[in-house]
Amino acid sequence: MIGELQFFVVRRSLLREGDEFMLADILELQTEKGTVYIEGPAPGEYLESLSMNQQLNNFRPAGKQKEALINISKIPQGMIYIARHQKEIIGYVTFHQPDEYTRWSKHPRILEMGGIEISPEWRKYKIGLNLLKVAFSAKPLEDFIVITMEYAWHWDLRSSGLDVWKYQKMLTGMFSRAGLSKVSTDDPDILEHPCNVLMAKIGPGVSKQDILLFESMRFMSKYGEAVQI
Repeated sequence: MIGELQFFVVRRSLLREGDEFMLADILELQTEKGTVYIEGPAPGEYLESLSMNQQLNNFRPAGKQKEALINISKIPQGMIYIARHQKEIIGYVTFHQPDEYTRWSKHPRILEMGGIEISPEWRKYKIGLNLLKVAFSAKPLEDFIVITMEYAWHWDLRSSGLDVWKYQKMLTGMFSRAGLSKVSTDDPDILEHPCNVLMAKIGPGVSKQDILLFESMRFMSKYGEAVQI
């Protein structure tokens, strides 16, 4: 839990003073390896000024992943929250509109949590959970249904030492503590592997109409139409 670490939260408006960025949400964690700052939404210019931990390579090489983070930060409704030690990014979580090929892209109030990754050397400090809690406290997310589609083939089983089922339990447990819930669906990508899972968090500002639309989209007919349930 957050209480197991010393922390305080500072909320500021996003601005720049000289060469220093001041971000909207900041959580300061004191660890035995030094102070870690969880902050965001991080603009692309700020991300460019930081180095990338070379062990952040689960999805692609670290340099390419940094480029991806910068690109996401510049798209409409794209948001990046990072965990930073000194001038190095040691973890991140991304939010963006769902890919166009998915059913979820047709919903006007859905954002996808596209990826979360923490450097293996920092994983014992509960940085992932704190990163999620700070990100999901962000006011812009209150007006969206945030989904995450977790695929077993993306999981870092080798570094974790867990099998695929234990990893899924660990991941969904962490996401649940940040307010997400498992959601059943017939999305083909989720059904492709028994460990794949869809989770969602509905913001308090989401209308009843948009919630009902989301519920209707969870199961689609073979013709791609919503099934009324």
